[in-house]
Amino acid sequence: MRNFSNVLVLAPHTDDGELGAGGLISKLIENDAMVTYVAFSTASKSVPDGFPKDILKTEVRNATSALGIPEKNLIIYDFEVRKLNYVRQEILEYLVQLRKNSNYDLVLIPALNDLHQDHSTVAIEALRAFKNTTILAYELIWNNISFNCQCFVSLNENHVNAKVNALSKYNSQGFREYLSPDFIRSLAKTRGVQAGLDYAEAFEVIRLFI
Repeated sequence: MRNFSNVLVLAPHTDDGELGAGGLISKLIENDAMVTYVAFSTASKSVPDGFPKDILKTEVRNATSALGIPEKNLIIYDFEVRKLNYVRQEILEYLVQLRKNSNYDLVLIPALNDLHQDHSTVAIEALRAFKNTTILAYELIWNNISFNCQCFVSLNENHVNAKVNALSKYNSQGFREYLSPDFIRSLAKTRGVQAGLDYAEAFEVIRLFI
């Protein structure tokens, strides 16, 4: 874990990074890693009635802060939800600039076969931008027909609690079943059982540099 000191988390939408890798992010920060979180869309068109259209900007700040990510390491773009594939070249250029600005040793992305068009766009463009960096893909099981559990990260109760706490900041998204504490804990327990651990998160190994 200490081999990863400068980590980039790519979230097509606010909350994706916490959902897929909140436990790992908590563990990395516990081990003094610097984590940068990039959200490409605040999904303002998908915000439920009764909430400000920019509520997810506030919620992602609260969620990432709860995980221990400094606000200066949170980058929020405002691309239109479900249309990231229309601006994939612009996204690639942003990613290349990020690569030039910092020497990341780990990049976390959605799975390459994620069915959501925004998720797959970010994943593919990240693969193009970070050709010489270790890349792990996180799972969002409601979007994955298949997912290869090639890497397991051991979590303890504190890491799972940190993930649950971070995701609780998304009050506007509370109606989504995958944000429920029971679901988050159950998935962590399931992946833990697969790996002979109490809790775990699973990742696909896209690129690994040793």
